[in-house]
Amino acid sequence: MRIAIFGTRGIPARYGGFETFAEELAPRLVRRGHAVTVFGRAGVIDPALHLTQRDGVTLVVLPAPRSKHFETVVHTLRCALWSRREPFDVALVCNGANFLSLFLLARLGTRTALLVDGIESARRKWGWLGRVVHRLGERLGPSLADVVVADCDVIAGHYRRRGAPALATIAYGAEAPRCCTTGALERLGVRSRGYVLYVSRLEPENNADLVVRAFRQSTLAYDLVVVGDAPYATAYKAEVRRLAAGDPRIRFAGFVFGEGYDELRAHAACWIQATEVGGTHPALLEAMAASLPVIAQEIPEHREVLGDTGWYFGLHAADELTARLGEVLAPGAAAAEERERRGQAAYARVRERYDWEKVADAYEALARGLAAGSTGSPG
Repeated sequence: MRIAIFGTRGIPARYGGFETFAEELAPRLVRRGHAVTVFGRAGVIDPALHLTQRDGVTLVVLPAPRSKHFETVVHTLRCALWSRREPFDVALVCNGANFLSLFLLARLGTRTALLVDGIESARRKWGWLGRVVHRLGERLGPSLADVVVADCDVIAGHYRRRGAPALATIAYGAEAPRCCTTGALERLGVRSRGYVLYVSRLEPENNADLVVRAFRQSTLAYDLVVVGDAPYATAYKAEVRRLAAGDPRIRFAGFVFGEGYDELRAHAACWIQATEVGGTHPALLEAMAASLPVIAQEIPEHREVLGDTGWYFGLHAADELTARLGEVLAPGAAAAEERERRGQAAYARVRERYDWEKVADAYEALARGLAAGSTGSPG
C-alpha cells in the first residue's frame, strides 16, 4: 500500500508525541513492504531533506506559516494538495484540527484515519479561536474520516459518546534506553540517580510550574532536570523560570533527543508526569520502558497507562507532589526496594501492552481494512 502520515512536524522527531509516532511507525511499515511518506514542516525539518529517504521512508518537507493557531491546519492542507500528483491509498492524519484536509483527501480517493491523542480543546494554551477550531474538529472530524483512531480507551470513550461512526483504539509504543553513556548528565552537571526527570512541552496544561513549585518545597538532595520547550509559550516559560530562580538544584535542558534523551532516562532517580490533557503520553511510556519509578498526576488517562505501578498526586496539588517525592526518594533499603519493584512492574507493563511492533501490526491491519473498503476493527 501507499501510506502517508500527515499533520506532524515531520521526522526526524524533534518535537512531540505525533512526531515520535511517525518516526517509530513509518520505518516498520516500510519493512513490511509498504511505501510510506511522512510530511514535515520546513523550519522544523531541514528543507534539504525534501524528497529524500530516511530508513526507507520518503520525506516531503513543505513550508508552514509561523502561527500558533493556523500552522498545523494550513500545512496539512498544503500537504494534501501536494498529494494530488500521486494520491495515497491510506492517509493517517494526526490531530483533529486537521479535519479540513479530510475533504480533499476523500476527493482524491484516499481512505483516511484521523488520529487523536487527547481532547485538544481542553488545553489551556489555546485562546478562544484555538478552542473553536479544535471543538469543530472534535465534532466534524469523526464524520469526515473513514475511522477515528484514539490512543487510549479514555479518549475513545469521549468520541464514542459524541457518536463517532467508526472508531479504533491503538496506543503508542516505547522501548528501553538504547545507551547508558553520561555525556548529557555531564553537560547538565548532574549525577547518575541523583536527579528527578520531568519531560514535556512547556505549556500550561503540562504543569511545569507546578512541578517546579513542588520541587522547591522539598528538601531533597536531588536535582530536578526539566526537559522540553515550546515555540509559542514565551510568557509561560518565563514564569516557570522565574519560579525556579534561586534554586541551584533546578536545571533547564531544553529539547533533548536521541542519545542524550536515552542517557537522561537511563540514569534518572524518578520521573514526574504532570500532564493533565492528552491520552497515552509517549513520554510516560518511555519512562516506564526505562524502569523508572513514576509519580503521575491523577487523571484517568494516566491511570489507564500506569495502573498500580506508579505513585499519584491530586490534580494541581503541589503539596501532594512534594509529599510523593519525599516518599519515593526516601533514604533506606525499603524505599529503594519499592522503587525497584514498581519500576520493573512498569517495564513489564510496557512490554505487554505498548510494544511498537504490535502497534505497527495494528496500523497495518487498519490500513489494509481501509484500503479494502472497511473501517477496521472498532476499539
